[in-house]
Amino acid sequence: MKNRFLLAGLGVSLLLGGCASSKQLYYWGHYEQNIYDMYTAPDKATAEAQVEEMEADFERARSAGKPLHPGFQAHLGFLYFQLGKFDLARRSFESEKVAFPESTVLMDRFIKKLEG
Repeated sequence: MKNRFLLAGLGVSLLLGGCASSKQLYYWGHYEQNIYDMYTAPDKATAEAQVEEMEADFERARSAGKPLHPGFQAHLGFLYFQLGKFDLARRSFESEKVAFPESTVLMDRFIKKLEG
């Protein structure tokens, strides 16, 4: 009886330990901090500063062989749009559609706004 409890306890701790040590599927980089700063300290998180940091995160993700998280390319496209770099914005929106097909309707709306 004592062995059963010991085995059950060991099984539970292995299960919980396995969950805690799982690796993230996507590369997040500084994205969450950028979004936070965008709302709390807009002067610190200008579009130019965010683009620079996101482009660096893009390179880090690529060199680490990790995919970018959902919304990364869409947000980057939005920043490019704010800076008047419409060709880069379109490319980012298209990349978001390819990586996450469920975003197609929204990305198509953004692309249509670029054309109009």
